[in-house]
Amino acid sequence: MNIVLIGSGNVATVLGKSLKEAGHNIAAIVSRNKEHAMELARILQADSTTDIKHIYTDADLYIIAVADNAVKEVAESLHIQGKIVVHTSGAVSKDILRNVTKNYGVLYPLQSLRKEINYKPVIPLLIDSNNPETLNAIRLLAESISSKVAVANDEQRLKLHVAAVMAANFSNHLYTLTVDYCSRENIPFYMLIPLIQETAIRLNEFAPKDTQTGPAIRGDYTTIQKHLELLADYPQLKSLYESISKSITDFYGK
Repeated sequence: MNIVLIGSGNVATVLGKSLKEAGHNIAAIVSRNKEHAMELARILQADSTTDIKHIYTDADLYIIAVADNAVKEVAESLHIQGKIVVHTSGAVSKDILRNVTKNYGVLYPLQSLRKEINYKPVIPLLIDSNNPETLNAIRLLAESISSKVAVANDEQRLKLHVAAVMAANFSNHLYTLTVDYCSRENIPFYMLIPLIQETAIRLNEFAPKDTQTGPAIRGDYTTIQKHLELLADYPQLKSLYESISKSITDFYGK
């Protein structure tokens, strides 16, 4: 396929590289950030522009890979009737593109993507469209870069987006707070990495509810109280500890 990428951030970069490796041609990059657009265009051997009015109009597919709150503005500036246009958001309806073209949809990567990474992560792709023919074209494109492709409507995609925030964003924030705690208390965070990795690996074989460990599931309130005393100087972390511990004890009836 001949493709135009609108955006030059993490999603645009990772998808662009994957599509290029799969044999697709990236014709152009459109981005307000001239430096980023030119750099991504160099990597993908594409043209670039900062003005969407000067967009290349002979591509087969246009991918809007911008922040969720910027999709509407891009859609209002883009009119390419007859071409396929998709956005990459999990939280934005496909119908935001209804005035852009008669063939539109979604190509949502359910993965945390960073342009700096040197490896290619597994990227599940959730797709949708306003008509069967376009959905089939999006599916073929998605399957050329991922072995995990599924159709998900607006409601399903939004629910998965919520789940992703809880499973990935929240857990990563806890890692951040834990790193800060370890640093301030002069204890080695790196000693926790094998534990974090093992907890994640177990998801391949067991349901999370069957592998919960720790003082809360045991009903060990003596240990919990000792921990809370240690966290007296960390009110945010103490509050989270109390809240999550209560959630665990309530869930398991302890």
